[in-house]
Amino acid sequence: MTAPEIPHSVDAHPHGLHVIDTGFVGPHMAAAYLLVEQGRGAFVETGTARSVPRLLEALEGAGLDRGDVDYVIVTHVHLDHAGGAGALMQHLPNARFVVHPRGARHMIDPAKLIAGAVAVYGEATFEKNYDTVVPIPAERVVEAPEGHEVELAGRTLRFLDTPGHAYHHFCVHDPAARAVFTGDTFGLSYRQLDTDAGPFIFPTTTPVHFDPEAMHRSVDRLASLDPAQMNLTHYGPVAFDGRLVSDLHHGVDSLVELARAHADEDDRHAAIQAAVTDYLVARLRAHGSEKPEAELRAFLEMDADLNAQGLVVWLDRNG
Repeated sequence: MTAPEIPHSVDAHPHGLHVIDTGFVGPHMAAAYLLVEQGRGAFVETGTARSVPRLLEALEGAGLDRGDVDYVIVTHVHLDHAGGAGALMQHLPNARFVVHPRGARHMIDPAKLIAGAVAVYGEATFEKNYDTVVPIPAERVVEAPEGHEVELAGRTLRFLDTPGHAYHHFCVHDPAARAVFTGDTFGLSYRQLDTDAGPFIFPTTTPVHFDPEAMHRSVDRLASLDPAQMNLTHYGPVAFDGRLVSDLHHGVDSLVELARAHADEDDRHAAIQAAVTDYLVARLRAHGSEKPEAELRAFLEMDADLNAQGLVVWLDRNG
């Protein structure tokens, strides 16, 4: 099945940062990053196998050869972040693949990742959005536990264990740029939902590892780094603001409260999804959004569905 064509987008930012629209699901929904330092490169996030041509084009556009890439890094192994890593590595002869220790085995043998994604999305959607997942040879994999560091042409990238969204999640601190590559730990903030009040942000509770207390701690930990910028996978760089931290904490607590309120419904998933959508629409209105309600609900449908799935799993795990 051929994926719909989505306009290519690469945006250059200070500190050698290139933001690549991976084309996942639609425009400006998922980003990968190319970091360039003194003629060397590192990718952070890869999107899916369908994203690989975009990443290679971005590399060429930045003036680098494929042999100039030292690292391919994924914040966690959910396939919208890491599904294209194996296919990308086939084009980068000198790159090492950096992943959380709990995710490494799934990238070496992705069978369980594929099965999990098919269970969540169905085979047709999996084929449309992900295409294939290529295994990565074990000898090319670097496990990055808490405090691990790599050097990109002398520029330090530090890895921080940040559970809450997934057990196999780290964030990448780039002190030289006062930036953090946050994966899904620091929530979702789509540019389509920005208003005059600034970015709109909300947490992601997708299955199967959502842990509200761990997410609160991880959000606070990232905030304590005194960052200037958060590089979100969904979507793009966001100037750090304490208001974003407060909104994320409020969001985590509110989604947990909604899940508990509907825990005894016959169709918990449908009830929680509806409640999550209502909550997000109300928050957007308070944030100044003037988009038609039907447009907002359609835009939020996928994330509300996934958040509801994760909240149901969390309810089952916590009685």
